[in-house]
Amino acid sequence: MAWICPCTGKLNRGLAVVESYKLLKAGSEPSEEEEFLACILGWGIEWLQAYFLILDDIMDNSQTRRGKPCWYRLPKVGLIAINDGLVLRSQISRIFKRYFHGKPYYVDLLDLFNEVDFKTTSGELLDQITTSEGQKDLSKYTVDVYRRIVEYKTAYYSFYLPVGCALLLSGGSLDDYVQVKHILVEMGIYFQIQDDYLDCFGDPEVMGKIGTDIEDFKCSWLFVQALVRVDERQKDILFENYGKSDPACVAKVKALYKELNLEAVFSEYEREIYEKLISDIEAQPNEAVQAVLKSFLHKIYRRMK
Repeated sequence: MAWICPCTGKLNRGLAVVESYKLLKAGSEPSEEEEFLACILGWGIEWLQAYFLILDDIMDNSQTRRGKPCWYRLPKVGLIAINDGLVLRSQISRIFKRYFHGKPYYVDLLDLFNEVDFKTTSGELLDQITTSEGQKDLSKYTVDVYRRIVEYKTAYYSFYLPVGCALLLSGGSLDDYVQVKHILVEMGIYFQIQDDYLDCFGDPEVMGKIGTDIEDFKCSWLFVQALVRVDERQKDILFENYGKSDPACVAKVKALYKELNLEAVFSEYEREIYEKLISDIEAQPNEAVQAVLKSFLHKIYRRMK
């Protein structure tokens, strides 16, 4: 029976903990126990991801996830999936207590996961409210609202959490890495903007899926960028066709995006954000931290899927 188990994904967030920890060790190989603990933290993030996705699919009324039926769509599961998601989340604390209780960073580790959980669920709430309002008035979709959604819903748990875990495991204090946090959040926003761009302009064969942001009424980067550039005629076209599943309506929105040259707008944004991130990273005094941040950035820069 196919379900939304973390092991069916790419495990990028979990693996990032292990890789980041090794880079922070700056040349010395971690012991078997240290690497094991890094893996435990990585799986904690993957379970957190699974918990988010199970509940997100229910709220979005999604049909599939990673090419398979969503967990709640299975005949014997249904809305029991809500409790399954909560079980996944609660097990993280139990596992951490077993392997990290007594460690000097144990309380900080729990605080980190709780804070990121709060931020991510707040981002999901903002996304749900914004989408509901946008269905009545698309002008509610603004650049500032978009940025808040993706910062909270995606950036913290996808980019900051893996590095935060690695920093704690290596004996660091998160209070000493506030600027690192800002860099990772900005990187997470960039990552989501890439996702939104690829949803429309990416190659489905390369991505392994067909984008549906237009049909799904998403507050996407392309839409908010279009909204600040349209004239009245173009605005009418956008508002009349956005959020409709009719292929002709989707085609009109995509044609408008091309007319507004949003592909070039994205390319310019990508160039500028890369240069800014590199500059901010190289301003960090710790070379090992620089290596971690550059590793993240180089994996996503100009990605095609």
